[in-house]
Amino acid sequence: MAGRRAGVADLCGPGFLNSDPSELKTALAREARALGFDCIGITEPGTIESAGKYFLEFIATGGHGDMDWLAAQPERRVDPRGLWSDVRSVIMLGVNYGPDQDPLAILAQRTRAAISVYAQGDDYHDVIKKRLKTLARWLVATAPSEVKVFVDTAAVMEKPLAQAAHLGWQGKHTNLVSREFGSWLFLGAIYTTLELPRDGAEIDHCGSCQACLDICPTAAFPAPYKLDARRCISYLTIESKGAIPHEFRKAIGNRIYGCDDCLAACPWNKFAQQGREAKLSARNELRAPPLAELARLDDAAFRALFAKSPVKRIGRDRFLRNVLIAIGNSGEVALAEEARRLMHDASPLVRGAAVWALGQLLPPNDFAEAKATVIASERDESVCEEWRAVSQT
Repeated sequence: MAGRRAGVADLCGPGFLNSDPSELKTALAREARALGFDCIGITEPGTIESAGKYFLEFIATGGHGDMDWLAAQPERRVDPRGLWSDVRSVIMLGVNYGPDQDPLAILAQRTRAAISVYAQGDDYHDVIKKRLKTLARWLVATAPSEVKVFVDTAAVMEKPLAQAAHLGWQGKHTNLVSREFGSWLFLGAIYTTLELPRDGAEIDHCGSCQACLDICPTAAFPAPYKLDARRCISYLTIESKGAIPHEFRKAIGNRIYGCDDCLAACPWNKFAQQGREAKLSARNELRAPPLAELARLDDAAFRALFAKSPVKRIGRDRFLRNVLIAIGNSGEVALAEEARRLMHDASPLVRGAAVWALGQLLPPNDFAEAKATVIASERDESVCEEWRAVSQT
């Protein structure tokens, strides 16, 4: 859930218009798969009206939290024609990033970090956008038209559009579920002025199952198909810029960037396949890295470790905030030394999280002693409040 920026590629050029749209669609699908896309579907712009209503309700109730970019010009999001009035067809594409191991297994290794599956490889925005641009150029060269390319970077409701294009359906956790790939699909979109044959919308196959709702550590789903992002661990560890609310810290466990629980719990993952794109595969150094090593990252080391990774976007301070929450939840007293060192960090956000971690790991007398060494020189009120909050528990 990273911050969105308008990211549109406009392409047009010479070519010849295939007289048979169905043949053009077949050729487009063949080209897409040759480029590494695992699924493709086409829908018309006016197919997500009901999803638009749910989105506006989500915004009205404040479920988007501090993600103000979601609430900006909502009319551009609820209908593709609000973003580009000339669009006639929406081509939705998916790339499978299925993991090679159970994402939930790491949660038991409390001294190691759990990083969301999607963030363990290269940034999918960069990988997929290059492919989309290549496919868009092929389409323009084959059939003269105008196109716009999007990868989670503009006012596009990818998941409802993907359901309308038969790539999958939005489950009760609001994420897309595929009968072929389970929970693990990155989505991209090509808007085009061409009139292309449509695919029928996929139907909901969730039935009475609510495994995704039951497993959520923070009860982020007030009802099936509804999310309160303010309670979501992905939001709290990625989008939230300030201190993580105390009520959610214990539930975060060792999740330091995102959360895969509701995705991994879906029974449709029994049909999931391991992703075939090497760039999206997990790097060895991001598979359950030790919390102690992560706590020692300065800004340069952080940037080096997460080069080409979406994790880099949250910055070192927010990242260490998350690491310190995980350290506090580890139950490993030896990790208190990492938190003790970070009490002197330049960032108030880091210092405040270090205070909380120490409060979870140290006996009261040792915590009071640690407090005495720094509280007189602490000038940031948010950090002082962390000291008071821990002292009162």
